Amino acid sequence: MMVNRNVRTLDEFTIQQMRDFPNATGELSNLLRDIGLAAKRVNVEVNKAGLVDILGDADMVNIQGEDVKKLDVYANNQFMGVLKHGISCAGIGSEEIDDFIAFDDPVSNNSKYVVMFDPLDGSGNIDVNVSIGTIFAVYRRVTPKGAPVTREDFLQAGIRQVAAGYIVYGSSTMMVYATRRGVNGFTLDPSIGEFSLSHPDIRCPDFGRIYSVNHGNFFRYEKPVQAYIDHCQRKDKHNGGPYTQRYIGSMVSDLHRNLIKGGIFMYPGTTDKPGGKLRLMYECNPFAFIVEVAGGRATDGTQRILDIVPTGLHQRSPLFIGSRGMMDEMDGFLGNDPD
Repeated sequence: MMVNRNVRTLDEFTIQQMRDFPNATGELSNLLRDIGLAAKRVNVEVNKAGLVDILGDADMVNIQGEDVKKLDVYANNQFMGVLKHGISCAGIGSEEIDDFIAFDDPVSNNSKYVVMFDPLDGSGNIDVNVSIGTIFAVYRRVTPKGAPVTREDFLQAGIRQVAAGYIVYGSSTMMVYATRRGVNGFTLDPSIGEFSLSHPDIRCPDFGRIYSVNHGNFFRYEKPVQAYIDHCQRKDKHNGGPYTQRYIGSMVSDLHRNLIKGGIFMYPGTTDKPGGKLRLMYECNPFAFIVEVAGGRATDGTQRILDIVPTGLHQRSPLFIGSRGMMDEMDGFLGNDPD
């Protein structure tokens, strides 16, 4: 079998990036490769989920009050295990775990990064074979190295992320991650078992034709949000339309599509949940970082997502995110001044 040497693997790409910075320690590169390893393990189980006893509920409820799926548990254990046994992570926070976990051993205590992750976003779609994914965020610890990390290391504003990314388990398995240098996508090549660079320097188009929102909640949204949705439906070819609604109900899939093609994703607060449903630390912050690096914007309807200083590990937030031009357009309906 011939291997295309013009295509760089995730390992080769991260090593090359490290070589561009002579003073780099390699910890972040190691961390990203560890996340890639866990993703490959989860991918194997996702692909054969219908053939083994891994579908369905695990007879548990997580901190969010949601039923935990068996594959949720598996994915959580894989990411936590790989990061714990690596050399570049001091501790983790997971959507599936009530509190953060400090890896209290000599190597981990001297590591400078902590990782927050949603091990399997969209897991409610597992049983019906809809694309699902993993979301992660990397922060530099703020407490001194040499001791276990504390809550302070995790409760940081999203703007302090040093990297963020996601893995989408779909028709192909793809890992996308962002650092302040850019956003790059890697597709898993099953013939060699490696993530290979397939989408270099991803940029989110300033405008798209897709709006993503749960129309079932329309009458529970605030009036300005309803007005913008009406606007999306009524646009015509003379003012940049028409817009098309695409909403999978799997955040990773919806935002991956909009990142590539352009679009806006909305998960507003509702009359019964005005504070929103999505998790600031595990969903909103990572995607806000990725989309902003790619040229888009992300807010909670009034302020920039990345500027929010969290007060809890499982804090929730509304989310409006996507192409810069469409976000600016939406701000006009919400009464905000576009950036």
